[in-house]
Amino acid sequence: MDAENWTSRLQRALPVSSRALLLVNRHARQGQQSLLEAIHCLEQLGFDLIEESTEHPKHLSEVILRHQHEIDLVIVGGGDGTLNAAVDALVETQLPLGILPLGTANDLARTLGIPKSLNEACKVIAYGELRRIDLGLVNDKYFFNVASLGLSVKITQRLTKEVKRRWGIFAYAATALQVIWESRPFSAEIRINGKSYRVKTVQIAVGNGRYYGGGMAVAPDATIDDQRLDLYSLEIENWWQIIPLLPAMRQGRHIEWRSVRALQGQEIEVSTRKPRPINTDGEITTYTPAHFRVIPKAVTVLMPPIETF
Repeated sequence: MDAENWTSRLQRALPVSSRALLLVNRHARQGQQSLLEAIHCLEQLGFDLIEESTEHPKHLSEVILRHQHEIDLVIVGGGDGTLNAAVDALVETQLPLGILPLGTANDLARTLGIPKSLNEACKVIAYGELRRIDLGLVNDKYFFNVASLGLSVKITQRLTKEVKRRWGIFAYAATALQVIWESRPFSAEIRINGKSYRVKTVQIAVGNGRYYGGGMAVAPDATIDDQRLDLYSLEIENWWQIIPLLPAMRQGRHIEWRSVRALQGQEIEVSTRKPRPINTDGEITTYTPAHFRVIPKAVTVLMPPIETF
């Protein structure tokens, strides 16, 4: 279906005069410059907007809860960290979510097939399908995409806002290469489907969605509504062994390599000798020991009809 005119063939999933809470992270890579454009586009499409500043993304859930009885949906403009900051309130209120991909990686938007173009993303919010998607839960923290420990945590710690704003998606690659060169394996125990695995690894990732880390796939067939978690453990001894794996990680084909352990399940436990930080959707939010669960059909999102992506 032609992306330029698919909207003309569809009924709106929400009322034409829907009242929406618009939350744009002004610190996102495209946040400030896109705010006025988003307001104009959404108002042209018939939305009655309540626009709130999100100078501190950690306060997003409070803002959503404050307005929950005045609105029909929540529209979040920003990256994966901004979306993750809103997830608790989305679960509690069960308000539908519209996404404007204004961050650096935009992995949730990529998983859902939401266009990078702000104008087209606004059309998805107006004319897209309402779909229920799963969430991951690690300890008491929800995540859309991936929760991980090891390399990804060190990458997150070094990826400052200034680096991401200046270099965009290339910041992930440059920072990853630095971290990989310094990587050292750690010991962990993984318990899943009644079995236990003791591993020496540099990275354990548990995926709910498909994409993470700026477009890498957690598994080749992972989807955000398959009601399962996909785990991989990167069990290499020397930093240079990861280099040939990197191209395969773009399609999730790394799980076919001998140095990668791949497991699937609805509940997973990971323990380490000492507490290790865990990265959820690009933010460090909890520590091992970790209990991962999939929460089926936890929230509603607006996304393009299947045949358009």
